[in-house]
Amino acid sequence: MTVAVLGAGGTMGGAMAVNIARAGMRVRGWNRTAGRTQALADAGGELLASPAEAAQGAEVIVSMLSDSDAVLDSMNGGSGALEGARADAIWAQMGTIGEAGAARCAELAGEHGITFVDAPVLGTREPAQDGELVVLGSGPDREEVRERLRPIFQAVAARTMWVGPAGAGTRLKLVANSWVLTVAEGAAEAAALAEGLGLDPRLLLEAVEGGPLDLPYLRSKSEAILARDFEPSFRLALAAKDAGLVQQAAELHGLDLPLFDAIAARMREGAHEHGGEDLIATYWKSAPR
Repeated sequence: MTVAVLGAGGTMGGAMAVNIARAGMRVRGWNRTAGRTQALADAGGELLASPAEAAQGAEVIVSMLSDSDAVLDSMNGGSGALEGARADAIWAQMGTIGEAGAARCAELAGEHGITFVDAPVLGTREPAQDGELVVLGSGPDREEVRERLRPIFQAVAARTMWVGPAGAGTRLKLVANSWVLTVAEGAAEAAALAEGLGLDPRLLLEAVEGGPLDLPYLRSKSEAILARDFEPSFRLALAAKDAGLVQQAAELHGLDLPLFDAIAARMREGAHEHGGEDLIATYWKSAPR
């Protein structure tokens, strides 16, 4: 199988492209910053100068870019992937682009007569590198579509969930992200509170150990704060973007989420100074002074 990967040099897309290549598929990659695709070249993938070139002959086009504008720009126009796509190609949109973005992609795919699958992933840098993401697939309920995507999803993920028509995957990703960002901000503020009260934050981890509130994510993020290690597993700038997508969805559906509104505001604020660091770097906004 030939697979085009758009965003083949990004933190997530790069790791996914390498794993797809290592699984024995032919990968034709494109990235806006060409110098970041060396890992794919080392894994035997091809590097192309435009999305249209990458898509030529590909049975599946995977888009894994930072936002909906980047995805649509890479797919549309004279150098876009749809220009070079096969008539029977499947477009698997795997980035986090929100409800409106997913709907625009589905509409564009329909205009070009190709099959669209909305399949964002759960996971950060390390699961992406290890091929242990979770795919939230949604799209046509046709076995031949799922069979064609199966080897790709197996190469990048530990699990694939099929959750309904196109758009359902994105909606589930927004729900999951709301929880992930809530836990991350809670860990940051709990650590800051402990230090402000003159306590070692490790005492919190000891207090909840073995109980229902003893979350591995709480532990990993708390340990990162204690080590002052903000090497990004998932950049705060992207977390702030994703928080905005959750807010947009809540507004669209008439939901009042005051807790999440506060979290989103804090992430936007933190991203101004620490956007390139891990999302847990919101800690610096709460840290004792």
